[in-house]
Amino acid sequence: MALVLYRYLEKQLSEAITNSQIITQLREMNFYHVPAEGYVPTYTRTDFTDALHQSFGFNTDYEIVSTKNRQKIFKQTKLSKKVRKKQGP
Repeated sequence: MALVLYRYLEKQLSEAITNSQIITQLREMNFYHVPAEGYVPTYTRTDFTDALHQSFGFNTDYEIVSTKNRQKIFKQTKLSKKVRKKQGP
């Protein structure tokens, strides 16, 4: 599963981002969970995170992500994936 997700990210993100950058940056993208509030990003914004946010249409680098909003992001990501599949390569 991890390899499939990795390959998907590799195709979605700019070719300017190397394979090692993808792995390193994902490992560094941590969040602090605040009960009853949501998730606070604890990572530093980079070209990778900007490309990730632009490719998938959400931002997590400058605000608390509520549990409800996190679920909305997951749902939107799944819907946009289905639309891309229907449109083809």
